Amino acid sequence: MAPGHGAATAHPVLSELPVGARVQDLLIVLDVEARGGDTPHIILTFGNASGRLSSSPFWQSERGRIAGVTKGNVVAVTGVVSSYRDRRQLVVDTLRVVPVTEVDWRLLLPSEGHVAGLWAQVDNSRAGLSRGRLARTVGLFYDDAGFRERYELCPASIGGHHARLGGLLRHTVEVAGIAREIARHYDGSVNHDLVQAGALLHDIGKLESYRWEGVFEMTVPGCVVGHVVLGALMLERRVRAADPMPCTEGELLILQHLILSHHGKLEFGAPVPPMTLEAEILHYADNASAKADSMTGALTDSENFPGGASLSTRGIWQLDRRRAWRATSDWGAAGGE
Repeated sequence: MAPGHGAATAHPVLSELPVGARVQDLLIVLDVEARGGDTPHIILTFGNASGRLSSSPFWQSERGRIAGVTKGNVVAVTGVVSSYRDRRQLVVDTLRVVPVTEVDWRLLLPSEGHVAGLWAQVDNSRAGLSRGRLARTVGLFYDDAGFRERYELCPASIGGHHARLGGLLRHTVEVAGIAREIARHYDGSVNHDLVQAGALLHDIGKLESYRWEGVFEMTVPGCVVGHVVLGALMLERRVRAADPMPCTEGELLILQHLILSHHGKLEFGAPVPPMTLEAEILHYADNASAKADSMTGALTDSENFPGGASLSTRGIWQLDRRRAWRATSDWGAAGGE
């Protein structure tokens, strides 16, 4: 079975473990955070496909218990879930690093599951490209089996929206669909093919920006250049390596602008703002997909709503520090009061 493609697991759902629950399982170490102050200590963040759970503090006198434990390790953990300031934490009894040869870490990472349906939607969007040079340019990537293999595993972020195996593919499908609906209202003014090509190409740079073997993290190029610029460079390399080039110099520039401007503003990572109608549509479609997924994640995370509260107790970083509200009503009976 391909990694992250619907394999069943018996691992605990970390987000649903109540206080007092015992844990005895394999978990990934997502972070090792050393905290200073008057009482220096280390916090480990554990995770599996269902979410994450931080440890209680390991004080200086306990550092021997976690000697050699690093981010990305798979560990066999036993412990009990407790609570501190309305946040659950795992009080670790025993912890042992498991050799990577003994476990498939991919089964412990959050995943989209089966992705055949997502690929069908992507390839349907490609089939709808009526302009030959545009279709051939997009095909430089999506006709490449190696590209597809990596693209269907890549997360769309390392800790924000669509942060799961296959998350980038899901995000791409969402952006293409949202952009298609927006563009429909501007028929006659917008190049529909170009909007779809932009949706398919806008985040290709994430393949060079992220690693997802054992833990989601940034690569060096991702840190010092960023996925937006990396994507524009990837496009240029492939187009110029093709003989003959599948598009003109001017068309390459148009596609690069879509990639470079899709974050909208310099402070959000865009070297240039959108300057065409297609770039504007792509930017807002990208933002809508990212924000909606982040809000969905925030609303479904019980850690944000201790005691079953309807309003999150604090701002949530994935929502730009906004609070989230589980507002519900049945709005009366269907068709009546």
